[in-house]
Amino acid sequence: MLADLLKSKHIILASSSPRRQELIKGLGLDFEIRIKSVKEEYPHRLRHFEISDYLAQLKSMPFLEELNPNDILITSDTIVWFDNQALGKPKDNNDAFEMLKILSGRTHEVITSVCFKSTVSQKTINSITKVTFKELSDAEIWYYIDNFKVLDKAGAYGIQDWIGQIGVTKIEGSYFNVMGFPMDKIYKTLLSF
Repeated sequence: MLADLLKSKHIILASSSPRRQELIKGLGLDFEIRIKSVKEEYPHRLRHFEISDYLAQLKSMPFLEELNPNDILITSDTIVWFDNQALGKPKDNNDAFEMLKILSGRTHEVITSVCFKSTVSQKTINSITKVTFKELSDAEIWYYIDNFKVLDKAGAYGIQDWIGQIGVTKIEGSYFNVMGFPMDKIYKTLLSF
């Protein structure tokens, strides 16, 4: 259905995330993956979804000069928001351990922002999901860090991984948002194009 509506459009997904690529493929869309490196820094005055909105928009900037009239560029960013601070991707395994230890036994928010850019318009959406972890033992945290890729994930975890299966006790909001792509809102936004 969506593919028919967007057949005159060329969709560019600016993400190296295999999860995001798989999810957008699930919409039945043809798309191109185009990656440009961006330093993910933001003004410290920003809070909550302002951070992920800013970073999603920042990731679209290097593409400005090369977009064609029928292109729709999709960029995104995900953060974990806990105790009034943003947890991005961990620097190393010890940082990942500290993040997961902080989240253990508590509820945090996962915020994903998605920026849609064409030559004539830009729209940024965001989605917020509350996730609660059980009390995780140090052994469980280290098992996860040692056996799964944690350094490319905000908050040092993927809900679709082992840690999500054994550790997440409650979720309020979109599951796919926690994976890094709020598919319900992406679908609705693409319909508007």
